Amino acid sequence: MEINATAKKRGAGKTVLVVDDTPRIRELFLSAFSSDGFKTYSADNGKEAIDLARKIRPDIIVLDLSMPGMNGIEAAAELRKILPKTPVILSTIHEGTVSAAAAAKAGIDVVLPKSMPLRLIIDKAHELIKTRFDKNAI
Repeated sequence: MEINATAKKRGAGKTVLVVDDTPRIRELFLSAFSSDGFKTYSADNGKEAIDLARKIRPDIIVLDLSMPGMNGIEAAAELRKILPKTPVILSTIHEGTVSAAAAAKAGIDVVLPKSMPLRLIIDKAHELIKTRFDKNAI
């Protein structure tokens, strides 16, 4: 019996930048996005993310809220200057601590809890990429 190894992976041809200072969480996100076909890149802090984003121009960015040096809100604001159309997901264990207004002002498209299943986070990433692409096509 053959497993459907030829199934099209939705992330094929797309890149994700995962930014989290916790190696285990970063690896979980990277593995999930990679298994969906995304080319993955990672950074463990906001400054590193900004430097890397300039080089790779990712299709989507997933940021941790709480990081030393530069938190996810601060990093998102800087990333938005470099990549004004790239969707940004803020992932946090501190649900409810980020106001929708503060997130939007920083250029964050959506705030998602880290407790959310990774499959749903990837689905949201695809939705955001598609929405941005559709808006840009008009």
